[in-house]
Amino acid sequence: MFKILKYFKPSYWGMTAIIFVLTLIGVVCELGIVSYMEKILALVLELAPISSVLPIGGIMLALCAGSVVSNVFIGFFASKIAAGFSRDLRKKLFDKVSSFTMEEINKFSTASLITRSTNDIQQVQMAIAICLRMALTAPIMAIASIIMIVGKNWQLTLTTAVGIIVLIISIVVIFALVMPKFKRIQTLTDRLNGVTRENLTGLRVVRAYNAEEYQQAKFEKVNTELTGTHRFVTIMMGILMPGCQAVMNILSLSIIWIGAYLINNSVLSLPEMTAFQIYASMVLMSFMMLTIIFVMIPRASVSANRIREVLETEPKVVDPENPVAPSADTVGKVEFRNVSFRYPDAEGDVINDISFTLNKGETLAIIGSTGSGKSTIINLIPRFYDATQGEVLVDDINVKDYNQKDLHDKLGFVPQKATLFSGSIESNIKFSDSDMSDEQMREAAEIAQAEDFINEKEDKYSSRISQGGKNVSGGQKQRLSIARAIAKDPEIFIFDDSFSALDYKTDKTLRKALSKKTENAGVIIVAQRIGTIINADKIIVLDKGRMVGMGKHKELLKDCEVYREIALSQLSKEELDNAGTAW
Repeated sequence: MFKILKYFKPSYWGMTAIIFVLTLIGVVCELGIVSYMEKILALVLELAPISSVLPIGGIMLALCAGSVVSNVFIGFFASKIAAGFSRDLRKKLFDKVSSFTMEEINKFSTASLITRSTNDIQQVQMAIAICLRMALTAPIMAIASIIMIVGKNWQLTLTTAVGIIVLIISIVVIFALVMPKFKRIQTLTDRLNGVTRENLTGLRVVRAYNAEEYQQAKFEKVNTELTGTHRFVTIMMGILMPGCQAVMNILSLSIIWIGAYLINNSVLSLPEMTAFQIYASMVLMSFMMLTIIFVMIPRASVSANRIREVLETEPKVVDPENPVAPSADTVGKVEFRNVSFRYPDAEGDVINDISFTLNKGETLAIIGSTGSGKSTIINLIPRFYDATQGEVLVDDINVKDYNQKDLHDKLGFVPQKATLFSGSIESNIKFSDSDMSDEQMREAAEIAQAEDFINEKEDKYSSRISQGGKNVSGGQKQRLSIARAIAKDPEIFIFDDSFSALDYKTDKTLRKALSKKTENAGVIIVAQRIGTIINADKIIVLDKGRMVGMGKHKELLKDCEVYREIALSQLSKEELDNAGTAW
């Protein structure tokens, strides 16, 4: 918990110092109230005139006001620090996760990263707010009250010490039981979020296969385990607070009983016993406040550690210390030199010894069976992963030597799974540049064959897009993703099976319109359809991660058996011989 405080801003430490000063003022005021109350009781027992009581009462009221004001400002500053710190942590966590490669994201899982950004930060925020209010007040009040108690009467002091020891033993025993459960709760919360998220994103599949009961059973298993763990922790904590109250009440009765005996023997006065009882109560109240802190700290510590795990994880893909500036001479060129790649902890390479060159104005297509490494190749270009062996070059510069922003500025990337963001159609097309002209946006939509369905909508380009593009069809989502890349006007277009959701007519029309836009750019297409890539300048054929063929369509039909099998499985021999002009 303390390690995460290194992210505290200097202003937070300044406000913490103010809280410390206000805490001292508040404790002095409260101790002063007890001291003056003892004097008033003594005057009342002596039947002193009211005129001698009123000044002391006025001082007590002033001390009470001081205590109230200091506590109000302590609460204000504590809340300001806790809320500000949690805001800063969320931002740091969001920025850190945004810098992660897929390797780091897969390490934590999406559900866990969401839990760490929400539930874990909330736990830390609550702990800091309570600690700043109580962690300073409790020890100061306890020490000051003990100083006031010690020397007054050894019998009552011993009684108070016994009560404190019993309280400490109770706290230690209970926390030894519940401490391991706090980490378990956060882990189970991750799993619960994961199951819930999986069920919601796959709801249509669940219903189509009548798998509601299966999903409910998965959810119920995690939910029951989380409930049981929560119940155990809650019961233990529920025992703790009444236990502390019982110790406090027994101590108060003991002080009254022993005090009455001592008063009867003229060893102690009634005002002294009353003051002692209040001081003893203040000591126990301080320990009860510490108990509340002990309730918050263990779980917050687990959460803080989970947050630190993310913040202190360094992404594998980082910018070089001295990045190379992009050259204006060569644009739109991609080259692979003996590139191999394997995923972390994998036994073998996903792709092996891949070499090719894509020049400006050319179209390179990649085809192969499922799992042959097509998407892996194009994921190496924007450095979503780094090659295990070999070099990936863009415009004759190794991608590892680029600043990532400069590298990504060169690329127009359309992923296999079309992704839209909550907002409007306009904000999604203008995703790379919000200041993009409307003319450029409309041109991109027209090339991507998206303008027709956009104009059918009531609000046109201002029409709302829900999170993940759930309110548009798969084909519409794909066309908007393509329009987003076209609007960026990059040097290199990368299409990862981005035409699969389109019908053949729309596919052909889109590619014909796109070919004019990409005359001065490099284009890489990953596709399953032969018709999509049939007129590409180069076609790479992959089989089990290896390149088994490279050339034009007719060359590969003659020389590459794998390509011929794929082609004949989709088109007849006559259709292949009379292939039309696609690109």
